[in-house]
Amino acid sequence: MSYLEEISLRGRDANPFFCMMGIDIVSYGKGQATLTMDVRPDMMNGDGWLQGGIYTALADEAMALALFTVLQDTEITATISESTSFYRGVRDGTIQAEGTVIRKGRKVAFTKAVVKRPGEEGMILAESSASFAVIEQQ
Repeated sequence: MSYLEEISLRGRDANPFFCMMGIDIVSYGKGQATLTMDVRPDMMNGDGWLQGGIYTALADEAMALALFTVLQDTEITATISESTSFYRGVRDGTIQAEGTVIRKGRKVAFTKAVVKRPGEEGMILAESSASFAVIEQQ
């Protein structure tokens, strides 16, 4: 069974990281994916702000899920590089990552993600871009 079939059948339970982080799947398809996550006290840094790696992890998962929607059945991926710019901190509430595939080639795919609060279109918390290896399985 493919990862997307698992997601369709089991939702969050198809991905152990989603379970650990409390990530919910809002939508996915056609090179796009949207995920949400509630900010918890155990995700804070020493100053009481959401730790930066949490933004990056949520963005990475949104970009990867978006990419899975355009892969062939025989292809898998691995992150090659990722860069995140942080614009605003949060201390509570829910954050959302919207991942988009920019270009999928035969060997490499390029993606981007925007992290924000759901419903707050103009307030971007962070932006990520990543490249993924596209690997043909035997």
